[in-house]
Amino acid sequence: MGQMIAQSVYDFRIMREKGYRYVDKTDLLYPLVTRDGDAFYFISRPRRFGKSLMLSTLENIFRGRRDLFKGLAIDKLDYDWAEYPILHFNFATMEIETLEAFKAGFVARVQEVFEAANAVYNPALAPNDNFSRAIKALAREWGKPVVVLIDEYDAPVGAALNDPAKATAIRATLSTFYGEIKNNISNIRLMMMTGVTRFTQLSVFSALNNLNDLTMESRYATLLGYTEEELDANFDEDMREHAEVMGLPYEDYRAELRRWYNGYRFSPDCETRVYNPVSIAKTLGSKRKTFAPTWSKTGRPSVLINYLTMGDIDGRDYENVRGVSESALDVCNLKAIQPVSMFYQSGYLTIKDFKSSLFTLGIPNEEVRLDLNSLLAQYAAKEEGGETFRDAACFSLLETDFEAFFAQVRALFAHLPYGSTEDRVPEAGYQRILYVLLASWQPFHVTAEDRQAQGRADIVVESDERVFIFELKVDGTAQEALAQIKERGYAEPYRALGKPIHLIGLNFKSANHSLSDTVVETLT
Repeated sequence: MGQMIAQSVYDFRIMREKGYRYVDKTDLLYPLVTRDGDAFYFISRPRRFGKSLMLSTLENIFRGRRDLFKGLAIDKLDYDWAEYPILHFNFATMEIETLEAFKAGFVARVQEVFEAANAVYNPALAPNDNFSRAIKALAREWGKPVVVLIDEYDAPVGAALNDPAKATAIRATLSTFYGEIKNNISNIRLMMMTGVTRFTQLSVFSALNNLNDLTMESRYATLLGYTEEELDANFDEDMREHAEVMGLPYEDYRAELRRWYNGYRFSPDCETRVYNPVSIAKTLGSKRKTFAPTWSKTGRPSVLINYLTMGDIDGRDYENVRGVSESALDVCNLKAIQPVSMFYQSGYLTIKDFKSSLFTLGIPNEEVRLDLNSLLAQYAAKEEGGETFRDAACFSLLETDFEAFFAQVRALFAHLPYGSTEDRVPEAGYQRILYVLLASWQPFHVTAEDRQAQGRADIVVESDERVFIFELKVDGTAQEALAQIKERGYAEPYRALGKPIHLIGLNFKSANHSLSDTVVETLT
């Protein structure tokens, strides 16, 4: 195609002027920009999902830059290309070390936006008062209503979640600021707000009762992210080249690409799934010989990291989270945030099914599965060194140094916090923690509850050279666990692989949650 794939450029003007590949979403933006009144929008998506590029595209539409849209869908539609005054805010990466630092940085960020729009900022007035005055002044000066674009509206609150008092104070400042949107409806042509998390107590949701929340609307389920058809239309040549590099038939390559990076579903009423755009850009831009995590390597959302520092480890099976209401996915009380809502809004869970007004959530793809398990493993092993501990434990297993592996598993369970469930941890709780540790390591392919003819093996781990089959018992014996593996034939489906198969029995004591005894038997 001759066009470059942008891996770190999210400015629409630069992408078009410099000849970067742009996946055309302007047909979806068209009904938003042509709406007659009531054009106040919000959309939530995980980080690095194209939100900033979408706002940049909207900005250039409202600057009347038709020249940049030549050949795109909106250029062929009935649009007047009038220019409007624009206030474009981005509240990502703000200083929140102290409340005073946030307030100073917030004022500076607002002043910067005003300067770009030739609006006056009065230091004697609060930011919200300046916001209101700027909207009125720009509308009066231009004789046209103002376009307001707000990127990462929630970032300062999310970055402070490990300090609920500070997060609440930051939320109050932002609520007052966003509240001016409702006070100036008649002077606003369009408002589009984006973020990762839906904080329903921010005044934009409680005060702006005409806000159009696009987050789960079926019409906009593919506004952010790439569909299979968009991959075919925009990246066919790159994908075929990458398939050759990887030595895979093209259909096999597409299946693996789909398994690694597709799987996000954003609407209960639209089953279309989309790829993470940054994953596609970095994968096709580099064309490595193997698939690898990409989205997670660009950094983890501070809102999730700060949340994980606040509570005990959650032993839930995130592959299949059933019976979730839509309201449970919102964040209302900063002091009582639910794990499912944080993982969903951060992009680690997505919609798998929707029935009887309830969602089933799950992990979208292999890339996210690796990163989520890595996050949980780091949290579980934080006193043991996080990823360093995980790598050492998994490498010991890979090398069949069982003595070292069991020692590391003992160390993990010895310090693990169990919170309110301390006296009643079921076998599945031990299984989940061990699964998270093993499944977060890329050389392993790990299956929990491996369904077979005579039962389900607790954990099966496959590497290029070996198979490890685990069975866990609580207040039993490791020999009983080993006997169950053999009696139910858990190894039989793997004999045809021609690899050594290691049968591993583990027993835990409920009194102190420790790994009490182990046994290994190898089939060759």
